[in-house]
Amino acid sequence: MHVGPDSVGLPPEGIVRWVDLENATREELTLLRDRFNFHPLSIDDCGQFDSRPKLDEFREHLFVVTQGLRAVGDRLESLDISELHTFIGNRYLVTVHSAVHDAIGQVWKRCSQAPSPLGRGPDFAYYLIADAITDLCFPVLDRVSEELSEIEDRVLRTPKKEDLERTFELRRLLAAMRKVVAPQRDILSRLARHESTQISERTALYLRDVAEHLSRLTESIEVNRDLLNNSIEGYVSATSMRTNEIMKSLTLLSAVFLPLTFVVGFFGQNFEELPGAPNWTQSPALAWSVVAFCALTPVVMMVWFRAKSWL
Repeated sequence: MHVGPDSVGLPPEGIVRWVDLENATREELTLLRDRFNFHPLSIDDCGQFDSRPKLDEFREHLFVVTQGLRAVGDRLESLDISELHTFIGNRYLVTVHSAVHDAIGQVWKRCSQAPSPLGRGPDFAYYLIADAITDLCFPVLDRVSEELSEIEDRVLRTPKKEDLERTFELRRLLAAMRKVVAPQRDILSRLARHESTQISERTALYLRDVAEHLSRLTESIEVNRDLLNNSIEGYVSATSMRTNEIMKSLTLLSAVFLPLTFVVGFFGQNFEELPGAPNWTQSPALAWSVVAFCALTPVVMMVWFRAKSWL
């Protein structure tokens, strides 16, 4: 449980103690090292929160670094990655974190009730924390999946540049999630193998369940990354098809005006005499013939385009 500085240390036989440090100072970390005989490298890791999920095994305890995810902003603009450093001994559990940790709060509330889960050992209390951290990841992934479905629908109807930019943002978020979830799955799998004296066989079964949840998260992340790639390809294809339609319309329009341009250019020549047609610029019949040609040519060409299935 949370205790005062004077009580920090190895508990007596038959007692399980949980020490939790939030925004620990260097003096408090030094006190942990002296009272529990923790390795200096582990204490140095607790002084800065930039480690990847990992598991270090020592003779008297385990040192585990786990990370949790929380969405930031209503639009899921970024991820708040909370890091938790945990020492698991046979009679104690020591947790160190930089800010208020939702999983710690949930488990602490449960441990304050009777019967306390700490009675089943520090390893079981750590299982509860790891399980809470994992459960908090699912809502974040669900939000990504829902937004991805909406983007796919919009891309198929009316692709916009904003959808492509948002797709790349979501892919970056999924990559950040994978950096947290994938190594954490490996760590929980190692703990579930019951290779350490600090993890009981009964708790290993529960840790295996958490590892399976992390595997599901990893698979879901990979599936969503594939869907994101499909959305990008769909956007590119839809944009290309739209460009092709525009180019086809412009090409047909140019084809319609090509004979008209020739006729108007020919009869707009700046000379009065034409071999075989004297005073041709003054001929009403020729003028009406040109007008009729200009009027009928687009109609005939449109009928021809439709017959060729170009329209």
